Amino acid sequence: MRLLPVGTTLFVVLTLGACSPSAPEVPVGADGRTDPVLVQGRDLYQANCVQCHGSGGGGGRGPQLNGGTVAASYPDTAAQIELVTNGKGAMPAFGGRLEPAEIEAVVRYTREVLAENG
Repeated sequence: MRLLPVGTTLFVVLTLGACSPSAPEVPVGADGRTDPVLVQGRDLYQANCVQCHGSGGGGGRGPQLNGGTVAASYPDTAAQIELVTNGKGAMPAFGGRLEPAEIEAVVRYTREVLAENG
C-alpha cells in the first residue's frame, strides 16, 4: 500500500472540507438587500449548529429545523431563544459562548430562512 505524502494528504483534506455544503443563503428582500441580522444568523448557524442540525437544517445528531418544524415546536420565539441560551438534554447551552443578540440572530435565521427549506 502506497501512502500519500503528508502535504498532499493535507491538501486533499482541506480541499474536500472547503467543498462541504453551507447553510442556505439569506434571500434578498424587496429593497434588494439582505437583512444583516439574518446574514449574521447564517454565519453563526454555520459555525455552531450544522454539526448537529445539518447545513440545511435537515437534522442529524440534532433534530430537524427546516420546513417549519422549529416554529411548530416553538411557536413562541422566546421559548426557542431560552432553549438555545440554556440548552436542554443533548442540546448544549450557547449562552456562555454567544451574546444574546447573536442567539436572537440564529433563532431568526432558523425561523425565517431554514423554515423555507426542506
